[in-house]
Amino acid sequence: MTEYFEVHARDGAARLGELRLRDPVTTPGLADDVVVDAGSLWAADRDPPSGSETELTVLPHRAFPSGTDPAVQESFAVDYPDVDYPSAAVVTGATAADYGCDAYVLSTASGVVGHGESFRDEMIAVREAIPPDTALYLAGVATPANVSTLVAAGVDLVDAKRARVKGRQGIYCTAEGEYHLDELDELPGAFPSDPPRAEFTREDCVAHNVAALRSALTTVRTRIRRGRLRDYLEGQARHENWHTATLREFDHEYRYLERRTPVIRDTELSAASEETLDRVEIQRFADRVTSRYRNRFSNPLVLVPCSARKPYSDSQSHAQFHRAINYRGHLVSMTSPIGVVPQELECTYPAQHYDAVVTGDWTEGEKHFVAEVLRRYLERNDYSRVIAHVPGEGYRDICERVAADVDVPFEFTVEDHPTTDESLSNLAGALAGETKYSKRERQHNTVRAIADYQFGPGAGDDLFPDLRTTSRHPKLQVRDGSGTQLAAQVPQYGVLSFTLAGARHWAASTAPTKRVEIDSFVPHGSVLAPGVVDASDDIRVGDEVVVEGPVAFGVGRAEMSGPEMRTSTRGVAVEVRHVEREDNA
Repeated sequence: MTEYFEVHARDGAARLGELRLRDPVTTPGLADDVVVDAGSLWAADRDPPSGSETELTVLPHRAFPSGTDPAVQESFAVDYPDVDYPSAAVVTGATAADYGCDAYVLSTASGVVGHGESFRDEMIAVREAIPPDTALYLAGVATPANVSTLVAAGVDLVDAKRARVKGRQGIYCTAEGEYHLDELDELPGAFPSDPPRAEFTREDCVAHNVAALRSALTTVRTRIRRGRLRDYLEGQARHENWHTATLREFDHEYRYLERRTPVIRDTELSAASEETLDRVEIQRFADRVTSRYRNRFSNPLVLVPCSARKPYSDSQSHAQFHRAINYRGHLVSMTSPIGVVPQELECTYPAQHYDAVVTGDWTEGEKHFVAEVLRRYLERNDYSRVIAHVPGEGYRDICERVAADVDVPFEFTVEDHPTTDESLSNLAGALAGETKYSKRERQHNTVRAIADYQFGPGAGDDLFPDLRTTSRHPKLQVRDGSGTQLAAQVPQYGVLSFTLAGARHWAASTAPTKRVEIDSFVPHGSVLAPGVVDASDDIRVGDEVVVEGPVAFGVGRAEMSGPEMRTSTRGVAVEVRHVEREDNA
């Protein structure tokens, strides 16, 4: 049982946590001053030390370097004792397991850091094998430049050993890279405490490197708090090939990252490089739009370019499109890096939360991605025709590629630019004779589309067969035929939030329900992980969840993934919004 480590926030595999010593250590952070090594069992037999709550004790261990045969590791496995103080076990990808410790030290770190594929495999093997509410410590490998990559992969604790060694070697470290002192006329990234270059010694270099590492960790923690570590990581990946390789290697491990990535945020997603296309949030949105979303309009599809302003409907260009369309066509926006965004989902994360670099030029990777999403979208949804009201810069190329692959006719209506009078007249003319859909139909389809996206295919019809809406988009209130409110649209994220009546309706429906089973208590404000008996595997941070127990029923938002809820012994599992005691309790 973990007693001395707790995770407070998550950003992909990166976590913000606390090593709960007498003087707590915020993680990701430096472990130099709080770790005590009880020694190697290769040298001699050792009794467990007495330990203390002021430090993290690495229990007597046998470390194996990278590449050691798994059979050898198994033969010399250590039977770690159960102790009542903060403790750590030494593991590799092959030996990692739950040893009842608060932290785990990766003995193969120095052999895999610097090798993208090996580092990826070792990190995933260890993180998947040890409890989620335990810290992972990599010793002797951290630098100001690579610590963001380490943390993004799932590392919680590092030390300054490598930074110190480099300083003694005359290597000056910054968050962007390293320099040999004898090649520097001035000091890039110097701190106010650093002496002038003419007086700068190797001991000064040691102090600078440690300070730079602390500063880099501060930046990383701030980025995690804001949910924007990935943006920073994409920038860091430009400074060294290993960072680029590691970013790409982990992007190929969608399952590992997706389980750990929140489904909603209210922070901006920066789309500044082609690597953004591989982000979990982007891939997840594209997958849900092409596998869960179903168009409920009978009108033609109208494809339009995205806008810099979010949500798109608030932009001047989209206001012009809406006037020309006049509810006679189903509007879907095309954009990189999101793919395609049906009008019903334009407020749903991350569709209104990204900021892309606008140059008018599309890379081949962007064209391929958006074309593939559009093709899959059209294969799933039936339209009589597609009106492509798009400019020539990339958009038309994408549409022409897809038009050749699908059995639905495309019409192009833009002359020069989508907002010229001639183009808008062409768009309005292309929809002449089409039946106009009502505000009621639009609102109902929006609610059901969000439900499909949020909960699973068909959820909109299963949950809301008899539907009324009040208020206005993006703050729609969802009621049943008798007027009972079931849910509300959350404008910050564009998802649905259930009332207690709505949660009971959800739990009793055939729609996929994300459930958290709790023990015999009525939660007030939050459910802590020790109170969770079971949880659905597909729960992710930010998901709407039903909370059920012998004496309580409630609804709230997940603060952990389902698998993490089941195995953690510390931390908030669910923030409960509504709860009531069961009548039969």
